[in-house]
Amino acid sequence: MTRKTAADFDPEVLKLFDQYVHGGITRRDFLSSATRYAVGGTTAAGLLGALSPSFAAPLVTPDDRRIKARYLELPSPQGNGTVRGYLVSPADAKGKLPLVLVVHENRGLNPHIEDIARRLALDGFIAFAPDALFTLGGYPGDEDKARALFSKLDQPKTRADFVASARWLQQQPEGNGKLGVVGFCFGGGIANYLATQLPELAAAVPFYGGQPAAADAARIKAHLLIHDAGNDERIRAGWPAYEQALKDAGAAYQYHVYPGVEHGFNNDTTPRYDAAAAKLAWQRTTDFFRARLA
Repeated sequence: MTRKTAADFDPEVLKLFDQYVHGGITRRDFLSSATRYAVGGTTAAGLLGALSPSFAAPLVTPDDRRIKARYLELPSPQGNGTVRGYLVSPADAKGKLPLVLVVHENRGLNPHIEDIARRLALDGFIAFAPDALFTLGGYPGDEDKARALFSKLDQPKTRADFVASARWLQQQPEGNGKLGVVGFCFGGGIANYLATQLPELAAAVPFYGGQPAAADAARIKAHLLIHDAGNDERIRAGWPAYEQALKDAGAAYQYHVYPGVEHGFNNDTTPRYDAAAAKLAWQRTTDFFRARLA
């Protein structure tokens, strides 16, 4: 069966789905509103299912012999229990390697984000992907359940755990001490946030992430590579103020908008994926990390 793409859906359905996955409306609200777009034998539930992720075909499988991967835990600095994450490095590493923290979307450390970490390892980086949901039992294996759990997180403690994870990763003896972060959606917002909190951060790459308060931009020392989707009105609405704050702060940044694509365009497990935009954005990302983390 041919895999659906964003072009197969009414734009209003895509907007409803974006609201649903980011907590703006409930599942019931989505199904009720999407009914009017369910035609040709398709149901609202069928639309939701078609838009939801499928993890059946990772780009790099967990047992790929070119990488070394393991789960590990480190203490939370905020009395938040334990931080658990997925650490991946090249199997044939020679010398000390650059370090990249990988921050997931608002569903925790799901198979797609683990795949992203493995891809970075094949590109020559040591990648660490923490799971913010571990304090609530970890990624539950179901996207809807994960999204529901996410709303229960203590966000200040969660952000502190990502700061701690970044500092832990930077200290790993196999690394060269040069730290970057890449994040997607919620993780893009965390990438922006970490840039305001970690003066030692060398590079931050937010994919369609929420922007920090303009006043916080003055603390940014990292170089930024920012990817936004052309059709992502929600995220792009915050860009003008953030750009002005970055200019006022003298921050180094690159900003790329990918025309005609949806929020989540890099996620190849969903129909919002756009192969051309994702390929270009990923190449820019790995080139950027190689330049900034060498």
